[in-house]
Amino acid sequence: MHVEQLHPWPSSVPEAEALQDRLRSRVELDGPSAFELIAGLDVHYRGDDALTAAVVVLDAGTLEPVEQVVAQGEAAFPYVPGLFAFRELPALVTALERLKTTPDLLVCDGYGLAHPRGFGLACHLGVLTGLPSLGVGKTPFVGTHEPPGDERGSWTPIVHEGATVGRALRTQRGVKPVYVSQGHRIALDVATEQVLRLAARYRLPEPIRHADHLARHP
Repeated sequence: MHVEQLHPWPSSVPEAEALQDRLRSRVELDGPSAFELIAGLDVHYRGDDALTAAVVVLDAGTLEPVEQVVAQGEAAFPYVPGLFAFRELPALVTALERLKTTPDLLVCDGYGLAHPRGFGLACHLGVLTGLPSLGVGKTPFVGTHEPPGDERGSWTPIVHEGATVGRALRTQRGVKPVYVSQGHRIALDVATEQVLRLAARYRLPEPIRHADHLARHP
């Protein structure tokens, strides 16, 4: 698949922050509600900077893998809170470009709008690819939220600086919630529905689970 090269990779914190601020205006918060091919993306670190980026495309109906690719690389940016995506984006883009199929939705292990500048990894990948995208975090990052109810499907809004930037979603009864945020070209209701549907058996949605396993065992 093709990924638009909208910018060179930044080499400094001010450049990276300015890039996020500039690209944020391209984010769209509405889009399709049905998807046939869903890709999970994840990165596994093999050392301090060596990493493996994995993308697994699943059939949305059966949740069976259709295609999977990996890209080995080095973290391309120092660890800075709010700029973590820049460590992983180059390798993830390389992996996406190796896909023969083009997915309809990207499910990222990370954040979208739930980010200090409202432009996390899911937003960035969505803007670069033009595809609907969403982020699923395992721990809260920005904003505040009330604990969701214990029932599967319960959620509460994540609020940051007076705006709703995501939802804390209970995907399994009595299990810790996940943190869902829009990336690009998807409504929050649709993002929530997709994560819940894709997490029918486990806390994390299947696309991310598959990508995590592939990144660890390429």
